[in-house]
Order: sequence, then C-alpha cells, then structure tokens
Amino acid sequence: MNKALAFLNEVKAEIFKITWPSKDELIGSTIIVCFITIVLAIVLGSMDAVIGMLIRKLISF
Repeated sequence: MNKALAFLNEVKAEIFKITWPSKDELIGSTIIVCFITIVLAIVLGSMDAVIGMLIRKLISF
C-alpha cells in the first residue's frame, strides 16, 4: 500500500512539472499537422491512382 501511495505522490509531483503549450503554439501546431495530413493524403492518393492504372494496364495485356 505504501508503494502505491508513493507512486501516486510522484505522479502528482510530475503533473505539476508539465508545461502546457500556449494558445498560439497550439494553433500553429494544429495548422502544421492539418497541412501535412492534407499533403500526405494528396501524395498517397496520387500514388494509389498511378499504381492502380499501371496494374490495370498490366492485367489488360
């Protein structure tokens, strides 16, 4: 029981050490994540279309 209480006290102490991002940092990070997600979706969709087209041409021979 003492180990559990010690663990919880350590967790509480670590929580107070957390530095949360500011609103501006959070908004900037969110914009970057959205942009990268959109770019990767476009790249992967394009690759899928090209590879699908190549496979269809190979099958039609």
